[in-house]
Amino acid sequence: MTVEWLEPAPAKINLALHIVGQRSNGYHELESLCVFTELCDELTAKPADKDEVELTGPFGNALRGERSNIVLKALTLFRTRFPDKLPQGLKIELDKALPVAAGIGGGSADAAAMLRLANRISGLNLDLNDLMGMALELGADVPMCLLSRTAFVSGVGEQLTPIPEFPTFQMVLANPGKAVSTAEIFRKLVDKDNPPIQRDAADFAHISAIAMWLEGTRNDLQKPAIEHVPEITDMLADLGQQKGCLLSRMSGSGATIFGLFGTAGEAMLAAQSFRKNWPQAWVAQSATL
Repeated sequence: MTVEWLEPAPAKINLALHIVGQRSNGYHELESLCVFTELCDELTAKPADKDEVELTGPFGNALRGERSNIVLKALTLFRTRFPDKLPQGLKIELDKALPVAAGIGGGSADAAAMLRLANRISGLNLDLNDLMGMALELGADVPMCLLSRTAFVSGVGEQLTPIPEFPTFQMVLANPGKAVSTAEIFRKLVDKDNPPIQRDAADFAHISAIAMWLEGTRNDLQKPAIEHVPEITDMLADLGQQKGCLLSRMSGSGATIFGLFGTAGEAMLAAQSFRKNWPQAWVAQSATL
């Protein structure tokens, strides 16, 4: 009987994203409130003669031909840090359910899932904090995806403050089908020293209070992303007008947008209605973790 290991890679959603500075090395200082969804990519691993990644799922083809796969990079990094702790080779099936270059941390989530998976397979069972250094080496979003729980994020993405008492809620996600380069959006960003998130005013008692507090926050990358993908504006307006939508906004550097909903029924109906208006878009409904 072949042994298999499975690890989800949840989508990362920036409910708020403030760019508050830029370091001398070019990295941007940010403050963000991030949540993660039940909607995810999935990694399945089984012993093999050598390490390899097989791409499947609706967005697997979008990664074919990449010169360097971040999942394989994460696996190689773990092997380098912990020699002889994994099988000789691992075949990783990456079921790619999330769109690529979409502002929801797909690649970062996959890399983080690979680190968690390698940790389990090795039997080391290290605390996630012990994996954070490797996560940051792989990318600024990987530490938060390694945690995959609601948190305030600061620094370049490595400073995490988990929020344990945070209600789950329903989301509708939509992407126009256009990949967006994070580096290009940051280059288009004019103001790189913006006001921080007012954490002290946050009220996380229930989804309505969260949505109300979020009205006083923003995504500083939304404007430059709209310059690159103008239809984001109309999609945001449409989603925001759906019955039960408490807030609509873009996540990350785009072009995925999200709407917050209080009930699964409202989110389902909104997703159906929105999909009719935007038949070429990727549209999904999911609860948060």
